[in-house]
Amino acid sequence: MTYAMKSVETDVAESARPALSLALGAVGRGIRSGLLWLAAKALPPLVTLALILLVWQILCAKPGATLPPPSQIWRDSYDLITQPFFNFGTQDIGLGWRVLVSLETVAYGFGFATIAGILLGALIGQSEWAMRGLDPIFQVLRTVPPLAWLPIALAAFRDSRPSAIFVIFITAIWPILINTAVGIRNIPQDYRNVAAVLRLNPIEFFLKVMLPSAAPYIFTGLRIGIGLAWLAIVAAEMLTGGVGIGFFIWDAWNSSRLSDIIVALAYIGLVGFALDRLVAAVGGLVARGAQAS
Repeated sequence: MTYAMKSVETDVAESARPALSLALGAVGRGIRSGLLWLAAKALPPLVTLALILLVWQILCAKPGATLPPPSQIWRDSYDLITQPFFNFGTQDIGLGWRVLVSLETVAYGFGFATIAGILLGALIGQSEWAMRGLDPIFQVLRTVPPLAWLPIALAAFRDSRPSAIFVIFITAIWPILINTAVGIRNIPQDYRNVAAVLRLNPIEFFLKVMLPSAAPYIFTGLRIGIGLAWLAIVAAEMLTGGVGIGFFIWDAWNSSRLSDIIVALAYIGLVGFALDRLVAAVGGLVARGAQAS
C-alpha cells in the first residue's frame, strides 16, 4: 500500500514538472523582457545625464568659474536634495512643500482655463458667427505676454494669490481654446448627421459627439496649456512673493545661493515633465490612443 502511494506521488510529481518548467520559463522571459524594456528606456537618458554632469564638473571645477560644479551643488544643497519635505518655519521649508504650494495655484488656474477653454472653443468651432466675432479678439489677447497681465490682476484683485491664479488662467486658456475649436471643426459630417437623426439636444450633442470626437485635439491643447501654466507660475511667484518655488528662486538669487537655484530648477523641470506625462496619460485613456491629425 505504501509503495503504491509513493508510486502515485512520484507519477504526479513527474507529470507536474513540465507545467512548472513552462511557468518558470514564462516568468523568466517576462522578467528578461521587462529588464530589456527598462534598459532601453532608462539607459539612454541616464548615460546622457552622466555625460552632461561630467562635462559640467570639468568646466566649472576650474578656478574662476562663475557657476558651481555638481560636486559643490551636492555639498551646498545637500538638505534640499535629500530632504524635500522638511519644515522649520514659514520660509524655512523644503522644496517639496514649495512645489506643492505652486501646484495648488496652478491647479486652480489651469482648472478654470480648462473649463472656459473647452466651452469657448466648442462655441467658436461650432458657430461661424462666434468665430467671426471672437477669434480676432482672442488672437490679439493671446499675444500679450503672461506677466504683462500681472499688474492688471493685482489692481483688480488686490491680492497676490488670485492675481497669480488669473495669470495662470490667461496663459493656459489659449492653446486649450484654439485646439478645441480646431477639433470641433474637424468632427466628421457623418457624426453630425447621425446626431440630427437621433435628435440629440445641444447638451447631448456636446457630451456624446463633440467632446469624444475632439478629445485628441483637446488633450493636445491641455498638454501645451499645463506646460505654459507651470512656466507662468514660477515667473509670477518671483514678483508676487509667497512660499512657492518661484519666490524661492528669487530669494536664493538675492542671497547669492546659486547651488540652491540650480536644485530648484531641477525640481521645476521634473515636475513639469511629470505634469505633461500625466495629462498625456489621461488623454490616451480618454481618446483611446487616437492622435490628432
